[in-house]
Amino acid sequence: MLSRPKPGESEADLLHFQNQFLAAGASPAVKIVKKADKRKGKEGSTDAETPSLQDSKDVVMLDGFPDTLPALTPAPPKKSKIKSASVHFEDEDPEERLESHDRHITAVFSKIIERDTSAVAVTMPVPTGDPFPRAFHRSEIKSEVRLGADVLYGDFLTSQRPCLITGEGLGSQKSEEEAQAIHRENLEKLQSMSEEEILQEQARLLAQLDPSLVAFLKSQRGNNEGQKKELKMEPNRPEEFVESLPVAQHGVRSSLSMQESGLEEPVRKEENMKVEIMGKKQSAYYDDLPVKPRKEWIHMDNVEFEKLEWMKDLPSPRQKKTKKGMQARFSLKGELIPADADLPTHLGLHHHGEEAERAGYSLQELFHLSRSQVTQQRTLALQVLGRIVQRARAGEFASSLKGSVLRLLLDAGFLFLLRFSLDDAVENVMAASVGALQALLVSLDDEKYLDWTFSWYQGMAAFPFVPNNEEEEEEEEEELNGTAKSQDKKLKDDNKPDPDVARYDVVKGLLKTKIQHRLRYILEVVRPVPTVVLDILHILTHMARHSSEACNQLLDCPRLIETIVREFLPTQWDPKVAEPGFLLTSLHGVACASAMKFIRVLASGGRNATARLLNTFEMKSRLSRFIAEDPQDVPLAREEALRLSTEAFRLWAVAAGYGQACDLYSDLYPVLVRILQSLPELLGGKSPVVELAVQRAAAVVTVLTHVTQTAGYTAELQASSNSEDGEPIPPPPVAWSQVSGLQPFLETSLKKIFQQISQSETWQTLQPLTTTCVIFLGVYYSAYSQQVRPDNTGCLLISLASACVLPLKTGTYWQYLKRQPCSALCNPLSCSPAPESVGSIASLSCTGGKPPLSLVGSKSPFPFLTALLFLINNITHIHKGLTSKYSSVLGFKGLKDYLHQSWQTGPPSVTPSSAWILRHEYHLQYFVLALARRMAGTCPDYTQHASLHHCVAMALLSRLLPGSEHLAHEVLLDLAFNPEFLPEGKAGGPEAADFSDILHLGTTFLPKVTRGALLRESYQNLPSIRSCYLSHFVHLQPTLMRSQASYQGRNYLVQSMLLPEVRGPILPSDWPFFPLISLYNKVTNAETRGAILNSLPLDFINTVTWNLQWVLLLETWRSKILQSIPTAAKLARLMCVFLTGSDLFLEAPIHRYTAALLSVYCQPKILDSLNLDAPLPGLASFHDLYISLLEQFEGVSFGDPLFGVFVLLPLQKRFSVHLRLSVFGEHTNTLRALGVPLQQFPVPLERYTSPPEDNLNLLRLYFRTLVTGALRHTWCPVLYVVAVAHVNSFIFSQESTTQVDAARKSMLRKTWLLVDENLKKHLLYYKLLNAESPLGFDLYEQLPPMRLKYLQIVTQKEITEDASAVDS
Repeated sequence: MLSRPKPGESEADLLHFQNQFLAAGASPAVKIVKKADKRKGKEGSTDAETPSLQDSKDVVMLDGFPDTLPALTPAPPKKSKIKSASVHFEDEDPEERLESHDRHITAVFSKIIERDTSAVAVTMPVPTGDPFPRAFHRSEIKSEVRLGADVLYGDFLTSQRPCLITGEGLGSQKSEEEAQAIHRENLEKLQSMSEEEILQEQARLLAQLDPSLVAFLKSQRGNNEGQKKELKMEPNRPEEFVESLPVAQHGVRSSLSMQESGLEEPVRKEENMKVEIMGKKQSAYYDDLPVKPRKEWIHMDNVEFEKLEWMKDLPSPRQKKTKKGMQARFSLKGELIPADADLPTHLGLHHHGEEAERAGYSLQELFHLSRSQVTQQRTLALQVLGRIVQRARAGEFASSLKGSVLRLLLDAGFLFLLRFSLDDAVENVMAASVGALQALLVSLDDEKYLDWTFSWYQGMAAFPFVPNNEEEEEEEEEELNGTAKSQDKKLKDDNKPDPDVARYDVVKGLLKTKIQHRLRYILEVVRPVPTVVLDILHILTHMARHSSEACNQLLDCPRLIETIVREFLPTQWDPKVAEPGFLLTSLHGVACASAMKFIRVLASGGRNATARLLNTFEMKSRLSRFIAEDPQDVPLAREEALRLSTEAFRLWAVAAGYGQACDLYSDLYPVLVRILQSLPELLGGKSPVVELAVQRAAAVVTVLTHVTQTAGYTAELQASSNSEDGEPIPPPPVAWSQVSGLQPFLETSLKKIFQQISQSETWQTLQPLTTTCVIFLGVYYSAYSQQVRPDNTGCLLISLASACVLPLKTGTYWQYLKRQPCSALCNPLSCSPAPESVGSIASLSCTGGKPPLSLVGSKSPFPFLTALLFLINNITHIHKGLTSKYSSVLGFKGLKDYLHQSWQTGPPSVTPSSAWILRHEYHLQYFVLALARRMAGTCPDYTQHASLHHCVAMALLSRLLPGSEHLAHEVLLDLAFNPEFLPEGKAGGPEAADFSDILHLGTTFLPKVTRGALLRESYQNLPSIRSCYLSHFVHLQPTLMRSQASYQGRNYLVQSMLLPEVRGPILPSDWPFFPLISLYNKVTNAETRGAILNSLPLDFINTVTWNLQWVLLLETWRSKILQSIPTAAKLARLMCVFLTGSDLFLEAPIHRYTAALLSVYCQPKILDSLNLDAPLPGLASFHDLYISLLEQFEGVSFGDPLFGVFVLLPLQKRFSVHLRLSVFGEHTNTLRALGVPLQQFPVPLERYTSPPEDNLNLLRLYFRTLVTGALRHTWCPVLYVVAVAHVNSFIFSQESTTQVDAARKSMLRKTWLLVDENLKKHLLYYKLLNAESPLGFDLYEQLPPMRLKYLQIVTQKEITEDASAVDS
């Protein structure tokens, strides 16, 4: 038994096994059975074709040639229908037959017959001027060419030779002669044969052929005859016929007849007729076609004009003369293409879309292209959209397009298009989507100015990039505390779909889609090119500025921070990247300043985030590495090395701002000293990177400032840690003795810089460093005063004072303040939102840069002056005797002009683009006021500035933004209620108020006491008023503690460098009414819960009294301060006096001060500004408030005239008619108690009677209350006069409306029939208002003739009857 081959057998072994098998003659274990093929004929033929195994023989193959020819297509090879019916002769040798049919490549090579080309002339190609050889066109063939199904026929169709032999395949110039010779040989051979021989040969051929094939050829001949007939019936179809082998059946001489060859001409004529009989429209199209179709072209017999239209030249674009805007189109660079721009087509901006004649792509088309299956098209669309967004944010389309491009894109789903594209597997699409997302979110100019202000006073703290236009449903009730609000809001956001969240906050929506995980994957796995890496780092930096929650989500993203620290902040890398001209193809493994900045911004999110970055992610060792090495020695480009070092120092400054990483100070002390010693070298520096070097030096001084602040509280923390009160805070690892030696370095550098103040260019370049040095000295001496003071403290401060007074003697630097562009308050346009800003993306609107003279511009005086005033305040706080040295500061004309102009401007609009700028300007104003407070008690000539500074303080109180609660508290505590800032209380202010009341002869409710006496009493109660307001702002205590920790330098208590979200100022604009509003809400809530307050506590009465006293002082001496509050809002707040409790308004002091304020608000100018129809801040509906007032008046007024005036004020004719309908319709009981005497009513009655009433329902109510006696002169004289005046005007009016005329006549008849003669007389004989008359109006002695005549016409019958009764 033969064994099977085993693994490891060689080819020789296999050949030996094969020989043994063949020699044994054993049957194979496997038998191959082939199924019958339909195209092979009979089933039995399969066995005949397959030779038996015994007859097979070994065939030696040529090396390198396959056994069978390779297939040209993946489809199975065609099989011949006549293969099974091949002709075989009995005497043929099977082996010879196989050899003859062998199709191996050797047989092909062995049968090659070369053609004799010795007689063929060789011609060189004719040289032409064309860059490429001219293509040979079919139409250049001399013989006529017609279209057929599979064969092209020439002139030989009309000849007598067989149609299949043309001679063209011979490829010779004498091919036709050779074909004729072959044809003649065939004819001669046929002529030599007899007819019997020809028939025998024919029978032999038919016997050799398959009968099915013969039948097929005969059928084809019949088809050819049918096709010839069809050609006559269908002239539009080209000739399609083939003549084949059945020629022998009709004789060897048979050929194409003359009739068949004659079909040529009719077909050609009919084809020509087709072109001639085209319609006029198609003829016009045919003439305009750029490419004329020819008859010789295949498949062009049917001209499709609609398709050829696209080949025509485009019409020139022209702007439509219509008011409707045209669709915006953009170039591939994102530029807006004018509607009438005629651009060449080779730019690739024309396509077969709408408005094909206009170049460019619309936003809709780009969106469609971004969903293409072609990668290049998707990439191009995203790139163009990103460029469009970038140009839109720069404001390039603001004057050309209607509406916002960014808002349109976001509404169309652009954000999620980018998010989905980030998930694409193609790297180019990822890169394009990252670039577009960076253009949408990030403004590099915003980041530039935030870096510029980093070293300013409190510059590290910044507002979060949270949009302030969230949906109304997100505004929770004020009763919830901040924690409950944030938790409830977070829960709602988690339950919302991603598009709903992104609609009002793009960053929050992106974080909800886990975009940070995808960006991590791109950085870690895809490892894109440097541009994409930088874009991703910028996007992450923007997200980190959003909120502390966003920082935590980025920190919690798996491997995101590890990847950035490992790949882009390595401790060592290839030094070749610093070589000039080196092309950086990958940023991975190379230190990057943008990565360090991202870590720094991430650390600003909170002290816990900073601790994780320093310890968990080993950023402390990175800080030491990048700070210890000089930028010149870092293997990077010079600019990049300086930026990296600067960002490292800024990160250290942020950490030191929390009291962290201070242990690095002792380790890096030699490095810091070396940098401080090199500061004077910057004075004469002309290097192109001097600005970057100054920024780095400013960052170093900022680090030292925060380390000094931390060291200043070391002793205090050590003392508190020894006590057992609460959980002790560990003291920082830096002592005061370690930082006490820094002051000489910086003070010396500052003196040298001050010597350069006259050189504007040098001073402008060094201003950031100067600002930080001055801030450091202020912090140093403030912390120095808390230590054990040596005896030379006074000498040091006096020396420093003389050094700082030098730049102030001329006062030239203060003159910049009066320039409007420098101040954001005086020039609101400098911080207005950008034209393309959208509410869902927070932006500082710095795209394109700020002007040099703006507040954050390069020539702005604000940062230095703020730092200087900060230093002066600290010096004067420590050494009171030096206060007089700085008295000239407050007297500079530039400063006074700036303060006077700034407080008189309207309240600024608080937006993300203005809040961060206004915060720095408010710092300057606060330090001016703090210096003024110290001078108020020491400088005798300060009184001339007191009123100005008090106005500035009051305006500042209503403008300070969240995060500055400490400043607001200090202003309330020391400035707002300080008698020194109200000199009117000492200089005849009360007397002037009394004199003003006498001159105006105004109506007053103060019969026993004058307004001057009330002002004098209020002035004396200023300490109590201050305590009252401070106690009512106790709800701000938590935020006040956080703000104090930041402004007082208690770094160990600072929780985050991100300020609270900006929704508006800390205090509302109507904060002077806050105690009254708070008390009203408290009482109302108690009554809602069912509590009954019969009498209010004494402290409530005092609170309302002090509140009214303070408002009276402001309305009298600081009236412009309250101009921002609408008069209607002031009256609404005063109404709370009557709505709080049942008898609060009856308290004597409250009644007096309320009456005094009412007399102020009833002055003519103020009454003119009263508008009750406009929306009021803090009030949902004035109508509802007035209804409550009416109900309260009906219940507890006791007919009080003061209460009655507040009810009557809103009933003036120019206000809503619904208020009057409420009184005369639903609350007629109030008419009995509204007994305000006409002589005490402070509002002229003309405001109630003019113009005449036109509301028919109200007129009927007037008349009804008069007739029924509900409205009487003795009960309600004011409204009685108003009702009589309007009814009289109505019944004698001349309007001709049918309905009104009928009502007027009816009312006149009823008036004539009145029983009450007095009322009848008043209604008929009313003449005009008269304040001196007891009635309040004059009467006619007799009716004017026109009225009398009209009365007689309407009441003719009644008059006649009355006259007859008199005669009798």
